[in-house]
Formats: sequence, C-alpha cells, structure tokens
Amino acid sequence: MNRLQADLLLLLASVIWGTTFVAQKIANDHVGPLAFVAARFAVATAFLAPAAIWETRRHRRTGNPLHRRDLLRGAVISLCLATAACAQQIGLVTTSATHAGFLTAVYVAFVPFLAWAVARVRPRPPVLLACAITLYGAWLLAGSGTHSSASAWNRGDAIILGSDLVWALHVTLVGHWRGIAARPFLLSGMQCAAAAAAVIPMAWIAQPASWDALRPIVPEIAYAGVLSSGVAFTLQIVSQRHTPAAEAALVMSLESVFAAAAAAVMLGDTLTRSASFGALLILVGAVLVEIGPLLRPRAAR
Repeated sequence: MNRLQADLLLLLASVIWGTTFVAQKIANDHVGPLAFVAARFAVATAFLAPAAIWETRRHRRTGNPLHRRDLLRGAVISLCLATAACAQQIGLVTTSATHAGFLTAVYVAFVPFLAWAVARVRPRPPVLLACAITLYGAWLLAGSGTHSSASAWNRGDAIILGSDLVWALHVTLVGHWRGIAARPFLLSGMQCAAAAAAVIPMAWIAQPASWDALRPIVPEIAYAGVLSSGVAFTLQIVSQRHTPAAEAALVMSLESVFAAAAAAVMLGDTLTRSASFGALLILVGAVLVEIGPLLRPRAAR
C-alpha cells in the first residue's frame, strides 16, 4: 500500500466517523450514553471476532507469534479507546453533533506534543502556532454555538475537548507501536472488546436499558458498531502503518467537516457566522500541523 492509498482509507474512515456523530446524538435521546457505548462495542466485537481469529492463526502458521509486550501495548491502546469513546458519548448529551465533530478535531493539535513525549520528536514553532489557532477556533465554535443549541460553552463541550487528549494518545500509540499494529484485525477487535468489557458493567449498574429503549436505535447501534467501530478503526490501524501520525491526524480531523454536513442534513444544525469562522480556524490549525514542518527544510535550503 502506498501513501495515497493509505490517506484515502483514512479519508473514508473520517467520513464514517463524521456521520456517526448523528447516530450518537440520536441514540442519546433513547438510552444513556454508557448503554449506547456498551451496545456499540459489543456489536463491533462480534463483527471483528472472526477476522481477528483468522489473522492470529495466520501469523501463528507463519512463525510470527504475538509477544507479551505487544499484548500489553494493545491493552493500553484499548484503554485509550474506551475512555475517549465514553467521554465523547457523555459529552454529546449536552452538545450538538456539529460541535462534537469540530471539537473532536482539536486532538490534531495534541499529537505533536505526544509524539515528542513518546518518540522524542520535538514540536517546531509552526506546530505550536497551529495548536494555538486550533484551540482558539474551538473556543469560538463552542462559545458561539449553533442555531439549534444553547449558545454558551457547556459541560458537553468541555468533556469532548478533554477527550481529545486521549484520542491524540490513541493515534500516537497506534503509529508508534508497530508490532501490535501489524495485526490490524486483532488490535481493532482487542480495543472494541476491551471497551465493551469495561463499559457493560457500568452501563448495567448506572444506565440499564430495556429492549424497548434499544429497539428504536438498532440502526444507529449497527452503524456505530459495524462501520464506525469495526471498519473505520481497522482502516485507521492499517493506514497508520504507511502515514505519519501528523498527516494521519490531519486527514482524520476532516471528520468534523462530515459531522457538520451530516448534522445539517439530518438534524437541522446550522452554524452561526462566528462559529463558522471558529470551525475554519480549526481546519487551518490542522493544516498547519502538517505543512509547518515541511516549510523549515525548504527555508534552510
């Protein structure tokens, strides 16, 4: 697979993730956020299990067993996914799908700093500028609101912004730990299974959902479970073997654009002028994260 093919797969994943915000928002009208996350990842686990088993057996036959270190790293990646997914779904209770999509894109500004901590790659000044622009854009977006939601910064916006750090760590570790990432079906299945195992007991205690409550959102659960969790996360893992973390984060941040488009079509969300400018700043910051480091070598020449 070449870089262009990997980026196209990331773009496809971004389309799926962006449109999933609508499904998540609809689901919150019927069940608690933990109940939806539990159902979503249970479906994803069942969907990925056959491919994960096949992949494990294939590696075993070729004399490439999975090391204990890789399993531990997979567990850490799984914990990141479970934490970020729960925080995102809880945040969607009090914010719009459009807000959630754009605020989630802020994680692209954190990736360079986590890459510095994990891989000892120091962020350059253009990257710091991109971080400032992106965070200011998020402030404008959440502060200005949408015509279909409250205009002030709310608890949901803050929770989703906090989850960005965990999403950024997830992206960084998937790109850095190549051993477990070389088994994309297994890693994708592991993280979905871990998320389901962690959230199901909490949902059972705090937010039990009856079949009557779940039945109206079966399509949303299937979409989020099969496509968003099962397919898109696998595409991310496959693509990050060929695309650097900063570029991968840039492409994946485009989910915010697709989230806004889907929310406008299906939920009637519309951005104010100030919020639109904030959204534009988020995308500008995302682009600077990618092109900023490329300008320095050219200037040096």
